[in-house]
Amino acid sequence: MPETESGALPEAMAELAEDFHAVSQPERLQLLLELSRELPGLPERYEGHLDQMERVDECQSPLFLAVEVEDDAERTVRLFFDAPAEAPTTRGFAGILHEGLDGLGAQQVLDVPDDAPYRFGLAEAVSPLRMRGMVGMLGRIKRQVRLRSEALTAAGEGA
Repeated sequence: MPETESGALPEAMAELAEDFHAVSQPERLQLLLELSRELPGLPERYEGHLDQMERVDECQSPLFLAVEVEDDAERTVRLFFDAPAEAPTTRGFAGILHEGLDGLGAQQVLDVPDDAPYRFGLAEAVSPLRMRGMVGMLGRIKRQVRLRSEALTAAGEGA
């Protein structure tokens, strides 16, 4: 797996990157398609409530995400995505981020290098506009994690 000076990926994300680099270019797209199919559905509280989720405008297909940060010692992050079945690339990118980041502590998510989307060998297989979508997803996830973690900390200090 290619490593850059910007930092290491969390374990699950690093394993996914290794999986992508272990196969040929066409097989990478197949792996992305598999991840798109494995993307979990929305929990009931978000079904039909896209207004409670953030739209990722950088994505070519409509993608909405919700980030929850639990009030525990690790500030455990939970990620939820909604993208149409007709958008397998977008769903696949969401699948990578879900599998690689969901359940991690807030600081682990914030420490993910900004160039992480380029570490899967997909930039050669999909358009730069599509890659921009995954970069946008990661940026929005990190921003929401930061905001929600700060809110929990402020609420705890005020108690």
